[in-house]
Amino acid sequence: MSIHYLQTKVNCMPVKAHFGFYAILTAPLRGYEYCTKVLVDAEVPFVQLRMKDVSPGDILPTAQLMRRITLDSNTKFIVNDYPELARDCGADGVHIGQDDMPIHVVRRIVGPDAIIGLSTHSPDQTKAACALGPDYIGIGPVFPTPTKRNPDPVIGIDGMRRMLAAATVPAVVIGGIDLSNVQQVLDAGAKNFCMVRQFTQSEEPEKTVAEILRLSRTAKC
Repeated sequence: MSIHYLQTKVNCMPVKAHFGFYAILTAPLRGYEYCTKVLVDAEVPFVQLRMKDVSPGDILPTAQLMRRITLDSNTKFIVNDYPELARDCGADGVHIGQDDMPIHVVRRIVGPDAIIGLSTHSPDQTKAACALGPDYIGIGPVFPTPTKRNPDPVIGIDGMRRMLAAATVPAVVIGGIDLSNVQQVLDAGAKNFCMVRQFTQSEEPEKTVAEILRLSRTAKC
């Protein structure tokens, strides 16, 4: 645990309804440190650390590194799956899935000021999740994605529209989104989106994030 981070982390502001690009780092080609710095320099609103099939103890050094880089910046640092890890490294929040611990338990662990995101995969899940009071929800997968070993059923653009219409908290869409189809997603009404492989597998992440942010500004307010 790093007490320094816990003492210096400011209270988080509510998540905006329209924030644009939400970055997720999973085994980035240029490394976690380099890519996090690129995102902070570009003032990307969120960066999530998602390391699958890795123990929390092994994730902690990378989480602490990303916390140091994002601290006092305009980029919120989110840890995937592990509330205790998010608390211990002083992250701004945690993202959990449908099969993770209940949100009220997560809230007790991370505290009242931390951001909590919750994944949803159907309109019914969207409605149920919003009733639990997360700070934001994830909606997807919009398109097929290879980044998960056992992906949930693809919802498509029509399913995305239905879930966005059911959402009563800020929502970020995810799943197979890249530069070739993000405009389709934005034109269908999404305000916030994740683009994982397009950024993490880029050899020139600065150029990639600049193009992603340019496109994100076309989202309908």
